[in-house]
Amino acid sequence: MTPVRLLLCDDHAVVRAGLRALLSSADGIEVVGEAATGEEALAMAARLSPDVAMMDLQLDGGMDGVTATRRLTSECGGTGPRVLVLTMFDTDADITRAIEAGATGYLLKAERPDELFTAIRHAASGRTALSAPVADRLMTRLRSPSPTLSPREHEILGQLARGLGNREIARALFISEATVKTHLGRIYGKLGVETRAGAVAVAKERRLLE
Repeated sequence: MTPVRLLLCDDHAVVRAGLRALLSSADGIEVVGEAATGEEALAMAARLSPDVAMMDLQLDGGMDGVTATRRLTSECGGTGPRVLVLTMFDTDADITRAIEAGATGYLLKAERPDELFTAIRHAASGRTALSAPVADRLMTRLRSPSPTLSPREHEILGQLARGLGNREIARALFISEATVKTHLGRIYGKLGVETRAGAVAVAKERRLLE
C-alpha cells in the first residue's frame, strides 16, 4: 500500500515533534515535511507534493491557517494536497472559515491517535473527516433556525462588516459606545461567537448581511 504523504504545519516545534513521533507509529502514513508558517507550507507543498497537509489555524507570521488552506486548495489547479485542520479551536466561526477555505476535514488536538490516523487516510481519499464535537456543532446549527437580530443589531452588524470600531459605529448610528458594546454582546451570543471577525464570518455564512 502506498503511504499517505503528509505535510505538518504548526508554529510550535514541540507539537510538530510530537505529531511526527506519533504518526511514525501508524501504518501507511509518511511525514514528508514540517512547516512552521503558512508561507513555508505553501513552498513545501509545491516542492514535496504531499497528499495531505495537516494545518493549524493559528500560525505566527503573516499568513494564518485559513489563508494557507485557501491558497493550497485553490492555487494548485485541483492537484494540491487535501487540507486537514488540526486545532484547539472549535467555534462556529473557526469551523465555517476553515471549511469555506476548502478544508477536507476539521479535527481537534484532543483527538485519539487512532481517530487521527483514520482521518488522515480519509482526507487523502477525499472523504470528509470531522471530530465528533465538530460534527455535533454543525448538525446542531443546521437543525436550529437562523438567529433573529433586531433592526439595531442588523445595523451594528453591517457597520462591523465595514471594519468600523466601536467609537465609529457609535458616531455613525448616533448612540453611545456603551450601547454599541451592549448590542455587540447580544450579537455575539445569538451567533455563538466571541470575536468581531467571528460575528462577521457567521453573519455572511447565514446571509444576515445585506
